[in-house]
Amino acid sequence: MEAAAAAAAAKSVCVTGANGFIASQLVKLLLSRGHYVVRGTVRDPGASKNAHLEALESAGERLQLVKADLLDYDSIASAVTSCEGVFHVASPVPSGRSSNPEEEVMGPAVIGTTNVLKACNEAKVRRVVVVSSIAAVSNNPKWPKGKAFDEDSWSDEEYCRKNQDWYYVSKTLAEREAFSYAAKTGLDVVTICPSLVIGPLTQSTVNASSKILINYFKGEPETVENRLRNLVDVRDVADALLLAYEKSEASGRYICSSHTIKVSDMINILKTLYPTYPYPKNFVEVEDKTAYSSEKLQKLGWTFRPIEETLRGSVESYKAFGILN
Repeated sequence: MEAAAAAAAAKSVCVTGANGFIASQLVKLLLSRGHYVVRGTVRDPGASKNAHLEALESAGERLQLVKADLLDYDSIASAVTSCEGVFHVASPVPSGRSSNPEEEVMGPAVIGTTNVLKACNEAKVRRVVVVSSIAAVSNNPKWPKGKAFDEDSWSDEEYCRKNQDWYYVSKTLAEREAFSYAAKTGLDVVTICPSLVIGPLTQSTVNASSKILINYFKGEPETVENRLRNLVDVRDVADALLLAYEKSEASGRYICSSHTIKVSDMINILKTLYPTYPYPKNFVEVEDKTAYSSEKLQKLGWTFRPIEETLRGSVESYKAFGILN
């Protein structure tokens, strides 16, 4: 009886693209809180790539995977029905240059976001937290040189199109769409813009940002650009998403970035922790002073892990899944 009463008192929330890198970590966090029933949207609920979600603690009682496609409004509408909150995490990340960016990248990002928001509005969802990206912030040639990017900066759409940075265009358009829809309808929308997300994998599929780190272990390439990397731990991103959902005063967009570190410094930390890997040998200096301010998110109560903990967590998960062999 107690379990049934607890489940009845639990709040239902939906996570789109539940089996992705960030979303998996968020589902794990929500389940660990004890008072959330999580509905995760996936393309195929029966697929083996969802096994890591089904193995999470309390998944048996409080996780339901439902089939949904962002471009199919009815499937999204049925996924968010009776949910108090929705975390829109799913978005296409192109693995290379797209031959048809409008159809492969921009369309799904924007239409998918619109479908989710429209469904949430119809279902009277209390708040929607959308995962955007630093990509929607940083490609802004008009931003004052040397000033850390904050939430007032938006990537310049024309500039991104000219450089064929389609992922940047897709994230910028989708986030702008989210706020314009919120302004029109009164739907409560908050966005989180993470920088480069690394940290422990919950499944053996390697996402795009983790590949960057994995290549360092393989010493590929031997010579790398010694650029500044703005990083954030996937567990800290999940914390930020939950904070943005639970704190009633949260509003607007939040940059979510914890460490700004040169590639050479990051590799030196890795060498100290894991000395036996080949690692890149040479560094080419790059003029890069890009930094982001997460002050607004920190004022909301966000804290983040030390970089060593993030790097160690990442590597231990790669080793556990046999990715570094």
